[in-house]
Amino acid sequence: MTRHRSSATPLAWMLAAIIVYASLYPFSGWRWPGVSTWAFLTLPWPKYWTQFDVVANLLGYMPLGALVFGAAVRTGSRTRFAVALGLGAGGVLSFAMEWLQNFLPQRVSSNLDLALNVAGAGLGVLVAALLHQWGAVDRWQVVRERWFIARSAGGLSLLCLWPLGLLIPTPVPLGLGQVLTRLRDTAQDWLQGTALEIPAAPWLQTSAEAAASLLSPGGEFAATVMGLLAPCLLAFSISRPSWRRSLLVLGLAGAAVAATTLSTALNFGPQHAMAWQTDSAVAALFAAMVTAVVLSWVPPRAAAALGLMALTALVALVTQAPSDPYFADSLQAWEQGRFIRFHGAARWVGWLWPYAALAYLLARIGEPEQ
Repeated sequence: MTRHRSSATPLAWMLAAIIVYASLYPFSGWRWPGVSTWAFLTLPWPKYWTQFDVVANLLGYMPLGALVFGAAVRTGSRTRFAVALGLGAGGVLSFAMEWLQNFLPQRVSSNLDLALNVAGAGLGVLVAALLHQWGAVDRWQVVRERWFIARSAGGLSLLCLWPLGLLIPTPVPLGLGQVLTRLRDTAQDWLQGTALEIPAAPWLQTSAEAAASLLSPGGEFAATVMGLLAPCLLAFSISRPSWRRSLLVLGLAGAAVAATTLSTALNFGPQHAMAWQTDSAVAALFAAMVTAVVLSWVPPRAAAALGLMALTALVALVTQAPSDPYFADSLQAWEQGRFIRFHGAARWVGWLWPYAALAYLLARIGEPEQ
C-alpha cells in the first residue's frame, strides 16, 4: 500500500494532548486516594448523569478514533491494524485519564465515562473505515495533490486548528496570540513570596499608563486584517498559485465568521451572536480578503515570507491590546463557568497558534521551491 504524509497524524497527537489537558485540568490538589485506584472499574454505573456528559464523552473520542485510523491507513498500514490501533489508542488514553483522575480531588473516575469514551473511539473508527471502504481516502489524496504541494501536512493541521482558537474570547476580532500577559501574571504568582519577587518586579509589572491605554481604532483594524490574512498566506505557502487559492480565502473567511459568531453566542447569548460584526470589523475582513486575493498568485515561498510578516504584526498588535472588562468577564466565564470543558483546548490553541505558524513558515522558507 502506498505511504503518504498525512495531516491526520499531527492532528491525532494534538487532539490527544487536548484530551489530556481537558481530563486533568486544573492539575492541582494531587493526593493519594483513600480507596484502590482500580475500584472505579467494578463500581455500579452512576445513578445520576446528564445528557451533556454522555454526549461529550461519546463524541469527544470520535475524532481521535477516526484520526488514528486515518493516519494508520494513509501511512500504509492494513485496515485491520488501523482499526485495532484506533480502538486501542482511544481505550488506552481513556483508561489512563480515568485512572489518573483518582488522584485529583476535583475529578471523579467513572467506568461509564470509560465505556462511553471507548464507544466514541469505536464509532470514529467505524465511520472512518466506512469512508475508507467507499474510497474517500483515495479521493482525498487526489484532491490534496491537486490543491496542495507535497509535505503540506503540518500546514493543513494548523489551518484545521485555527477556527478552534477563535472560539476563545479575543481582545479584538481574530486577534489570536495574546499569551504574554498571561505568562507575566503566571510568573508573578510563581515568584510571589520568593527571593526573586523583588528583582523580577520591574520586568513583570505593567505601568498604569500602559494598562489604561487602548489599542487605537487603526490598530484594531490592522489586527483584524492580519488575523485573517495570516492564515490565508499560510494556506498559500502550501498550495500552488491558481484560482483555487481564492476559494481557500473564501473558506477561511467563512470559518472565521462562523467561529467568531459561535464564540459571541456562547458568551453573550444567541441574541447577541452578531454583535462582533461592527463596521470596522466587517471592513477589516473585506480588506483582508481583497489583499489575500491580490496575493493569490505569489509563489509558496514568497507567501511564507509574507505570512511571517503578517503573523509578526498580528502578535505585536494583539500584545498591545488590553484586556477590557467585557473581555475579562467573558474569558472568566470560559475558565470558571459552563465552558470549562472546552476552555483548555481553545485557550491553548488561541495562545500558541500564531507562534506555531511562525515556526512552520520559517521552516517552509528554508525548503526549496516546489
